[in-house]
Amino acid sequence: MIFNLFRRLSAERSYAGPAGKRLYAVGDIHGRLDLLDDLLGRIEDDILARPIGTAAVVFLGDLIDRGPDSAGVVERLRTLVRFPAKSLFLLGNHEEVLLRVLDAEAGLAYDWLGFGGDACVESYGVSAATLQAMDEQRIADVLREAIPTAHVDFLKTFGDTFTFGDYLFVHAGIRPGLPIAEQQPKDLRWIRAPFLNDTHDHGCMVVHGHTISDGIDRRPNRIGIDTGAYRTGVLTAAVIEESDLHFLATGG
Repeated sequence: MIFNLFRRLSAERSYAGPAGKRLYAVGDIHGRLDLLDDLLGRIEDDILARPIGTAAVVFLGDLIDRGPDSAGVVERLRTLVRFPAKSLFLLGNHEEVLLRVLDAEAGLAYDWLGFGGDACVESYGVSAATLQAMDEQRIADVLREAIPTAHVDFLKTFGDTFTFGDYLFVHAGIRPGLPIAEQQPKDLRWIRAPFLNDTHDHGCMVVHGHTISDGIDRRPNRIGIDTGAYRTGVLTAAVIEESDLHFLATGG
């Protein structure tokens, strides 16, 4: 499926990626391995149909939680080989919280289990209800035993931003008015209203996930591609090649 209609378009400024390169940016997966496999197949078919010298895929974070197979998604992407594009990964707020829970940071585990972490732990063979009866140190110990070290190490390699020509890719957004080099991880992974409601030119087109929208949320200064995959069945990728921008998505 290709989206051709968007909420708002800007004729004031054009944006482009580097010459001779193509980038696919994938929104929040949230444990939907089935949709990930579908979209990867569409991306691979697109590359084979329209060969290019350099192709890359950037995943905007929130691979885990909410959907049924966080473990499968992490393993699929950790071992993504023989794929015709380089893979890059940004850390979402859900991955951040999991890593903090694994470190037994106080005051996080029970809330995390309540906003999607329960599905994540179940995918690793751990009963969420059983964890709820434990203290946070014990929860961390159980999860460290259940989640492969390779998965944790993989998540720890994720970055916060990626630049591709005139486009900036982040998980949640940026703090308006603050230079990119001074942006804080908390904002890059968590921000909503101050960024979503801002109409100023950021000096680049910001492509983000984190906030679910009904279809692609295209504005003059940002593009939101979190289409709520875990509950809608629509996982979206933005495709950028020089001055061309279009979208691929699962679903019908």
